[in-house]
Amino acid sequence: MAKGSSSISKTAVWVLMGLLILGLGGFGATSLSGNIRTIGTVGDMPVSIDTYARQLQQEMQALQRQTGQALPFAQAQAIGLDRVVLQRIVTQRALDNEAAKIGLSIGDANLRDRILEIPAFQGIDGSFDREGYSFALQQNGISEAEFETQLREEVSRTLIQGAILSGVEMPASFGDTLLNYVGERRSFSWARLSEADLDTPVGTPDDATLRAHYDANIDTFTLPETKQITYALLSPDAMIDQVDISDDDLRAAYDLRETEFNQPERRLVERLAYLDDAAADAAAARLGADTDFEALVAERGLDLADTDLGDVTQDALAGAGAEVFAADVGDVVGPLPSTLGPALFRVNAVLPAQYVSFDDAKPQLRPTVAADRARRLVEAQAENLDDLLAGGATLEELGTDTDMIVAQIGWTSDNSDDIAGYEEFRQVAQAVTLDDFPQIAQLDDGGLFALRLDETLPPRPAPFEDVRADVETHWHTAEVEARLTAQVATLVPQLNDGATFGALGLEAIREDNLLRSDFVSDAPTPLIARVFDLSEGEVTVEADTGAVIVLRLNAVQGPEANDETAALRAQLAQQASQALSQDIYEIFGSDVTLRANPQINQQALQAVHVNFH
Repeated sequence: MAKGSSSISKTAVWVLMGLLILGLGGFGATSLSGNIRTIGTVGDMPVSIDTYARQLQQEMQALQRQTGQALPFAQAQAIGLDRVVLQRIVTQRALDNEAAKIGLSIGDANLRDRILEIPAFQGIDGSFDREGYSFALQQNGISEAEFETQLREEVSRTLIQGAILSGVEMPASFGDTLLNYVGERRSFSWARLSEADLDTPVGTPDDATLRAHYDANIDTFTLPETKQITYALLSPDAMIDQVDISDDDLRAAYDLRETEFNQPERRLVERLAYLDDAAADAAAARLGADTDFEALVAERGLDLADTDLGDVTQDALAGAGAEVFAADVGDVVGPLPSTLGPALFRVNAVLPAQYVSFDDAKPQLRPTVAADRARRLVEAQAENLDDLLAGGATLEELGTDTDMIVAQIGWTSDNSDDIAGYEEFRQVAQAVTLDDFPQIAQLDDGGLFALRLDETLPPRPAPFEDVRADVETHWHTAEVEARLTAQVATLVPQLNDGATFGALGLEAIREDNLLRSDFVSDAPTPLIARVFDLSEGEVTVEADTGAVIVLRLNAVQGPEANDETAALRAQLAQQASQALSQDIYEIFGSDVTLRANPQINQQALQAVHVNFH
């Protein structure tokens, strides 16, 4: 048997064993399965019921801590948590099986040393506590032999993993290729020509021309799948007229927002605190002579943002308030007491006291109070409206017998007009089928709605007369682009031969040493991507929605030779090597799992699951 590698650090073993001991809790002392002790085998390795149950419970608890919510087992199964745990255990046992086949394990002496190093098994004096070792394992329902077997297997798996993951290095050419892609720089010139640059203006097309363009571009004028929906809506706005607002209501709202309407005088203040009076006095003495407030802040290794208190009242500054509020804008006062010690205060602005009387606040309060009351009126009808629908009432009857209004909409995934602008409506409209009955749902502004799908229209060409204006606009844009392209076609060979843009009457913009990730102001988004498709010196003409862009690639340069590039090269190489080693490890894991031919007892697995319900 091969002895364990000394490369496994003591710290790693302590962490590993600590997790193992903690993980034994919860399921170790109680058998879940009566006489059945395994849920299957992987090669020659059994898969313990307790191991599966324990790891499944740990995953559920971890997810509950992450989300802050209870996780029922049915939900855990729905998201595949049980399958993830089982697959992980199967992979681990396949690695254990492989290690056993090749005779990889740690010797007894090495095993003993690792057990002695585990803090959980040490006494007060730091030495190994034999009774504490036995007691800890007994409390967790595991024998010494089982624990030591698990320790051997865990270390063996770590050895296999380390052997595969370490030493894998992606060829340098791969990293250089990535670096060249990311850091390559290109210089180019470009000029945009619009309709105003045409030699002859575009005329008005006749009907035959437009119809031919319509037929040639029928996909552009095809309507998407459309759901014809009837809906009933009760919005708070529709209930405003039924809301009666008294002065008492407005007064109550005013009192709730009193601090918003009535604010005392405030100051915008910065505070620089010191550890003691001597340091604060010394800093204050230097002010105005050889330094200023900004310099004092910089000396402390701070930014002005670190000293900003925002707008504060005199009371908020406590003992420093009176002097700070007596200072003029721009003055630095102190040292004065603060919660952080003696401090210098600089006044940046004076915010005068604000007082809005109840009468002056009424116009601002009334719409808010009315809207809130209207939402409550709408909410109060929700249950009744739901009962009416459940009792067989149609949307049209709701429109007649209640305050709801009934309307129709041709809804598509691109429609965001009126009620289709509400996400809640869009979700229901997306999911509704002809078999669904209308149900009351709520909008984010407090409104209520219910809808019914009347029919679904498949994608179809829009009638020519309905989209004639769109067809003409589309034709005009295409015609301008075609004429401009033809107009500059004679210039392209000259530009290829080295002629300047200016010599050909083009107002060009030059961009130098741009990366793929850079942005060119006033240029279409695909421009940079197109630049990196060109060869050096190549000229191309690109359409740009009613205009064309003449583009020439002037120069191609590799990444800059500096420390930043070197660091990026090293980072890319490391990431690529790590990704490769992880891929190799996953392939190896899949291979050993396949060769181990896992056999899972579904009845035993279900017996474990029953204990979680």
